[in-house]
Amino acid sequence: MTDVSGAGGIGAPANPALRVLGQYVKDLSFENPGHPPINVQPQIDLSIDVGAIPHADGNGMFEVSLKLAARALADNTVLFISELDYAGLFQIQNAQEHQIEPMLLIECPRLLFPFARRIIAEVTREGGFPPLLIEPIDFVALYQTQLRRARTAPRVGRDSSRRTAHHAPISDGACEGRHKWTGRKHLERNSNCGP
Repeated sequence: MTDVSGAGGIGAPANPALRVLGQYVKDLSFENPGHPPINVQPQIDLSIDVGAIPHADGNGMFEVSLKLAARALADNTVLFISELDYAGLFQIQNAQEHQIEPMLLIECPRLLFPFARRIIAEVTREGGFPPLLIEPIDFVALYQTQLRRARTAPRVGRDSSRRTAHHAPISDGACEGRHKWTGRKHLERNSNCGP
């Protein structure tokens, strides 16, 4: 393949290109039913969900949504719940069919993540807690894990020639590509990060 600048000559295929057309908060909520703990190390339940759908305008445009949900618990008491749906509008050009899904479910959320992480940190800080600094996410490993799960999932009552929604091409507009991760971590208290 040659680069988009045309250095490969006339008629040579261009490299795939990914353009960020916009990014925005679709939904944000913070609930503070508890109160900031004193000398308590809360447990954080964190879930991550990535979805991609074709945009109505077509032209290789997709909306990619990165959903982060964090719930802090201490002694079976909910301290806070924070949920963010952060999205971006992306355009993919010159990509082959097999390249589109990984671009949407790996590269796009990788570009969105730092902005979503900052929003979650600021919201938890404004809620009276230390900023929740989510560790970097390996979207490649997350994607590969979901591919393995989809391949090994039983296909009860399904035509074996059909692919699961996860493997169906996203660009046809008939499905929504998704992958999820849930996990737990502890909220680190840092003397520089507030109460």
